[in-house]
Amino acid sequence: MIDPQLQEALDEAEMDMDAALDHLVHELNTIRAGRANPQMLDSVRVEAYGATMPLNQVANTAAPQSDLITVTPFDKGTIGAIERGITNANLGLNPTNNGSQILLSIPPLTEERRRDLAKNARAKGEEAKISIRNARRSAKDTIKKTANAESLSEDMQYEAEQTLQEMTDKYVGRVDRTLDAKEADIMKV
Repeated sequence: MIDPQLQEALDEAEMDMDAALDHLVHELNTIRAGRANPQMLDSVRVEAYGATMPLNQVANTAAPQSDLITVTPFDKGTIGAIERGITNANLGLNPTNNGSQILLSIPPLTEERRRDLAKNARAKGEEAKISIRNARRSAKDTIKKTANAESLSEDMQYEAEQTLQEMTDKYVGRVDRTLDAKEADIMKV
């Protein structure tokens, strides 16, 4: 049985690890994998109404075909600003303005570009693993301090540290599986 204070440190570490994994999944969704995905445009910022705002606050995005994304502005007056925002985001997409919406044709990926995207995905995965390890380190420090301050047994401290390590291994494994799936998706022709 783990002391409630130690369990609190473990719960906090698990929340941090879960947040790191969620962030990775969100980041990987923005990486293009050959098919049109409106989430590719999550990083686009648009200068409209005197402020810089995310694209999803000024337009609706959809992928009606596997090689096309449509961007339909809520206000037709912002279409030029949206077009500039997409161009300035350096996503390798060329917007076509038809007056009422912007069409983004998704060109097929070259082998070299696929390798670059897979490398980028791996880098994001490493960042997630670092966040998970930082959460482990923080929780381990808290466990040691709590065990010393509360004069808890070494067995209880050891059990909490073992649970923490198992949790870390579980989340690192999830990161690896998520990356493997994304890499396979990117490399699929």
